[in-house]
Amino acid sequence: MTTHLRQYWQQLRESLWFVPGLLVLTSFVLAYCLVEFDAHTSWHGEKQFPLLFGTGAEGARAMLGAIAGSMLTVATLAFSLTLSTISQVSNQYSPRVLRNFMRDRVNQVVMGYFVGVFAYCLIVLGTIRGTDEVKFVPSTAVLAGLILALGGVAALIFFIHHIAESLQTGTIVQRIFHETGKAIVDLFPDQFGEPIDDPQKAEAALRYADEQRGWYPVKTKQSGYLQLINTDGLLRWATKNRVVIRIEKEMGAFVGEGTVLFSVRSGMERPDPEEVDWPDGLMEYVSIGRHRNVEQDVGFGIQQLVDIALKALSPGINDTTTAIMAVDYLGAICEQLAKREFPTRLRSDGQHLRVLVRSAAFADYIRLAFDLPRINAKGNHAVQRRLLRALALINEAVCSADHKPILREQVNMLVQYADQTLTTDYEKRQVRELYANLIETWS
Repeated sequence: MTTHLRQYWQQLRESLWFVPGLLVLTSFVLAYCLVEFDAHTSWHGEKQFPLLFGTGAEGARAMLGAIAGSMLTVATLAFSLTLSTISQVSNQYSPRVLRNFMRDRVNQVVMGYFVGVFAYCLIVLGTIRGTDEVKFVPSTAVLAGLILALGGVAALIFFIHHIAESLQTGTIVQRIFHETGKAIVDLFPDQFGEPIDDPQKAEAALRYADEQRGWYPVKTKQSGYLQLINTDGLLRWATKNRVVIRIEKEMGAFVGEGTVLFSVRSGMERPDPEEVDWPDGLMEYVSIGRHRNVEQDVGFGIQQLVDIALKALSPGINDTTTAIMAVDYLGAICEQLAKREFPTRLRSDGQHLRVLVRSAAFADYIRLAFDLPRINAKGNHAVQRRLLRALALINEAVCSADHKPILREQVNMLVQYADQTLTTDYEKRQVRELYANLIETWS
């Protein structure tokens, strides 16, 4: 799947019309098949099972009309509940978590079910004939409409339960955690080409990469957030054209029209565009959209939890429990990152340097996760203590000794900030005692 098709598919998944539209088309097919079955089969259900099938033309019309009207009303209610939920989540938590509700498969399927049953009833209703010359009642199709209506009752009850559950803080933060965790598993370790293992070759490649002359800039033609990069395609492109590509922006960064996104270098000072397929050919391997997404951007998943914590700590809401829950999941995400080996900047095709990667380091993720919650937890010793516990959890999971000083720095800043912002000796002592207990196991 190309990068642009992948981006379009992602937009479809996040829309509220795609799945309902598919279910409406499915209802057309189902109605047509059942009506054709009733028209061309010798099996007459109304004679064998008169209580189930013997409704007659007028009774079938009345029943299908009532089902169609009720399903349209329920579909309107479902859309209204979804929009109300989206508005409430945006105000209470963060606008950045709206995508999770837009792409919620349960919401899409239930709304599509109601609209699909409505469309099904209209189609079957149009095939009923009750005149003396022509009399046709698709009894199987009518019975199927009744069954679908009964299923709609169950779907409505389940939908209301799902909406109520979706509004719970635990459900929201856990969904973000699982989505971000999946991105971590997919991205680490990064199978983007082969690293340069020879220290001398790696040092020479870094000197080559840091030179400022000889690089040909490849600029974007649109504005937005960097959503996807087809890393395998970039490596193939660089190998085919025997060049080195330097990625200038991190995943999730905002780029404006004319921003340098890549730099390309070969033996020429300024390559001839007619001899190689850049810049247009190179831009086919990137996707720029209206917003960030977590698929290749772990930082966006962390940012959503940070936003929830900051919103909860704001004076207008002042919800310490929600902030603590967000901090717990921030610690769990960073714990997963601490267990991963971060890829090096240099990538080769097995023989030559081909791509220089720009990606966030472990320290960047830790600062993103803990700097703002620490600052906004001013005077709140409960959140500060939970931040300490989250850092201790991450410290137990780190697989590299280079990561421990980063965590120690965060712990020291947190304790200093607690001493400065807490107002009572009791609160300061609570933080200090926890710090002393945790530092004993710190290594």
